Amino acid sequence: MMRCRLAIVAMLLLALPAQAQDALITYKSLSPEVALELARATLAACRERGYQVAVAVVDRFGVTQVVLRDRFAGAHTVQTATGKAWTAVSFRTSTSEIAAISQPGMMQFGLRALPGVVAIGGGLTVEAGGSLVGGVGVSGAPGGDADEACAKTGIEAVRDKLEF
Repeated sequence: MMRCRLAIVAMLLLALPAQAQDALITYKSLSPEVALELARATLAACRERGYQVAVAVVDRFGVTQVVLRDRFAGAHTVQTATGKAWTAVSFRTSTSEIAAISQPGMMQFGLRALPGVVAIGGGLTVEAGGSLVGGVGVSGAPGGDADEACAKTGIEAVRDKLEF
């Protein structure tokens, strides 16, 4: 009987550290330096194509880390780029995908009415080691596909710093 009680107590004590570990989550996030480098590389990619844009980089939770706006980019581009980055992270997919699945008459059309959602191409998730670490949004190029092309180039420019 005493052995049984000791065994039960031992099992309970061994289970406590596992429960404590389950209560905490470890995650990777973009450093401010890499977020800034990503924004700069994205802005440079758009400049090379002749576009004046704003670029926003958000962390894995959608909180803004960096915003860069080129001199002649429209006033609306900062908010739009930030919204695209937030939308990509929030839905864990590109904003061009959100735009495609939420066209008028489609079942997901209501996504466009959610607060903060920007369903226009130009927002991408940033992943490293299979984990979401942030998002990048671009606004100001002539179309969401051009915004997205700049964002892809920016992500590729920092890819070696993202792998772990």
